[in-house]
Parts: sequence; structure tokens; C-alpha cells
Amino acid sequence: MNKKIKTILITSAGIFLIFAIVVYAKYFTNNTKDVSKDFYVEIPTGSNYDKVLEIISPYVTNINNFKFIAGLRSYDKNVKPGRFLFKKGLSSFGLVSTLRRNVPVNLAFNNQERLENLCVRISSQIEPDTTKLLSVFRDSLFLKQNGFTKDNVIAMFIPNSYEFYWNVSAEKFRDKMLKEYQKFWTLERLMKAKKLGLSPVEVMTLASIVHKETVKKDERPKVAKVYLNRLEQGMPLQADPTIIYAVKLRDNDFDQIIKRVLYGDLTINSPYNTYVNIGFPPGPIAMPDITAIDAVLNPDNNDYIYFCASVERFGYHEFASTYPQHQINAKKYADWLNGTGTKR
Repeated sequence: MNKKIKTILITSAGIFLIFAIVVYAKYFTNNTKDVSKDFYVEIPTGSNYDKVLEIISPYVTNINNFKFIAGLRSYDKNVKPGRFLFKKGLSSFGLVSTLRRNVPVNLAFNNQERLENLCVRISSQIEPDTTKLLSVFRDSLFLKQNGFTKDNVIAMFIPNSYEFYWNVSAEKFRDKMLKEYQKFWTLERLMKAKKLGLSPVEVMTLASIVHKETVKKDERPKVAKVYLNRLEQGMPLQADPTIIYAVKLRDNDFDQIIKRVLYGDLTINSPYNTYVNIGFPPGPIAMPDITAIDAVLNPDNNDYIYFCASVERFGYHEFASTYPQHQINAKKYADWLNGTGTKR
């Protein structure tokens, strides 16, 4: 090998080595700014490459290195929306790989009183905003096709945890919730509801009252039976939680805390007033959990008609089959409330 060829080979090898070092640095060295923990980056639907650069720039040490690798791997022409997990120490290569792995959201909700509150809760976890969610849930065609109304569609949502991609559309989210509702209402549950003479929505509505009436899960079948006994006798439900809901609805203030229902509240002009209206309110007054639903479907065997909060077993209730006995229990509770100075 002559000297000239040897020099060319050595020079070429040196150039290749330099190129390899540069490429390695761009590909595989850390290109994320120091962060205390892993975090998620959300790329909205419809974003282009420039939008992605704008979103990730605060977290990238050398954006030009990222752009170089993104171009080599054709990411700049294949942007994907979604939720992506950024970890400490990611290289440019790792960043591009990360932006191609949409990470699902473990979405959860419970204890929401109104559809509006539910939509706020959901929109904090996925891309569609509250307005869009409300719009699809209240779509007149959807409601008609599935036997719901604007007042009772909240019955469709079974409190649980569900896996969704962050960028799921509002329509797909709604349709998934409908499927979960239909899956929940097994043949066994449907037969139990039919035996009680109730529709699934009526079960959910009564369960919402039971849910609000007592936090004690072991007491819920007993409370459910009291309301079923009243319905069987043609009595109004006379449920204080529905009065509280009516007051909040009237005041347009669902943040207020009402610990005591006043006699004047019992005459409020509202379809949710179950002291003056026979039967069920227009829809659930809250999102009942599964224990409350199953309490209605599997009620206790009792002949109680009345109950009020217990002053001896806090959180529980005292039950009565006769009005005179109920008056004794109610006076104890009223005296206790007065003693605490509770006005509302």
C-alpha cells in the first residue's frame, strides 16, 4: 500500500470517526433539561411539527439536535397527538421514540352531583373540554336512541377507573361510557330491577338518593328498602337529599354545604322536591357508587317507613315502622342539632 492511499484511508477513517461521534452525540446523549421527576407532555389533536417544537422546547437542551434526529427518522412529517411520558436523561433518539408512544390515561370519576361537574372532572383528564363533552352527552339524537333525557343521562356513568388515550374524542368517550353502562346492566341486574318494577334509570336515581342518605355501605340495603316500602304504599319518597339538591339548583350553587333541611325548604317549587311530588325526581341527584346501586337491587327485608340520623351511632340511622316512634327518634336528633348550634 503506497503512502498516498494509506494517508487517504487514515484521513477517511478519521472523518468517519468524527462523523460517528457527532451522530452519536446527537442520537444518544442526554438532551433533556434537568427535571426532578418524570412528567407528561400533551400534544393536541391537529398539531403540526412547529407546534410540537414549541411545546417541547422548554424541556429540551439542544433543539437543533432534536430537529436533526427528527428529520432523519421522519418524525417531522408524522406528528402524532397524545400524551407522552418524558423521562429524565432522554436523548434526541429517545425523545423521538417517546413522541411515538401515546400513553393511556387511567381516568377515574365518582361522587359528581351534576353532569356539569362530571364534565369538569373528565376534561381535566382528557383532551376534550367541558363544553364539548356536555354537547355530546346532551345530543338529542343520542339521548333519544338510548332512552335518556338531559336530566337523567348522568345515570349512564358507572363510577370506576377506565383506560383512555388522552386525545380520545368526546364522541368516542361517550360511546365507550354507554358500552360500559350496558355491560354493567347484566341480565341478573336487569331481572332484579324488573322484579322491583323499576327501570335501570329509576334504580340509578333511587341509588343516588341512598348514596347521599348514608355513607355506611352496610346500612344502604336497609335505607333502600325504606324507600321501596314508601313507593309500594304510594307515599312520597320524602328524601332530604333531594331537597338539598333542589335548594342548590335553585341557588345555582352546588358548592354550598347544607347540613340541615329546614321546614321551609320542604315546600320548594321543584321537580326534585320528593316531599310534594310522588315518585322519582327527573334523574339522579348524584352519581351513585356500585354499592348503592346493588343496595337498591338487593334491599333489606324490613317494614320500616321512617328513619332519621342517629345521635348514638353517628353516621347511622334510627328506623321506625310507625310515625309515633319516628317522632321520638326525630326529636332526639333535632334536640342534638339545636345543641350543636347548627342552623343550616
